[in-house]
Amino acid sequence: MKHLKTLTMAALMTFPLSGLAAETSATLYKNPNCGCCAEYAKYLEQNGFDVEAIDTNDLAQLKAEHNVPEKLHGCHTTLIGDYLFEGHVPVESVAKVLDEEPFIQGLSVPGMPLGSPGMTGEKRGPLEVYTLAFEPTDTPEVYATH
Repeated sequence: MKHLKTLTMAALMTFPLSGLAAETSATLYKNPNCGCCAEYAKYLEQNGFDVEAIDTNDLAQLKAEHNVPEKLHGCHTTLIGDYLFEGHVPVESVAKVLDEEPFIQGLSVPGMPLGSPGMTGEKRGPLEVYTLAFEPTDTPEVYATH
């Protein structure tokens, strides 16, 4: 089994990330006046996702319905499969969650960090991606650093 997993990972490493996401539907909820949300949708599409962008003026309600802690709120909310991706989450982390299927609600990049996927500007340091747990905690776990 371990040998099969190693072969699978080796095969996946030879394909671009867009191959991992091929035919994967994503629903991105965004403020109708936000340009970076539209850029993030393009970023997902460039990496093989089929994105439906839905304009809404009630993102706070959507985040509340999904129990996203306020300190982990991102610019937009994307639903892919059984997972929620909050904000400008790099596609590498999205693909890893979809591949490994961990027991989490999803991932979050809070706020609008410069240089993150879909955001203009120069990146000002490591981009931390946090785990959205089913039971929110005061100290969210860092899932990945990009």
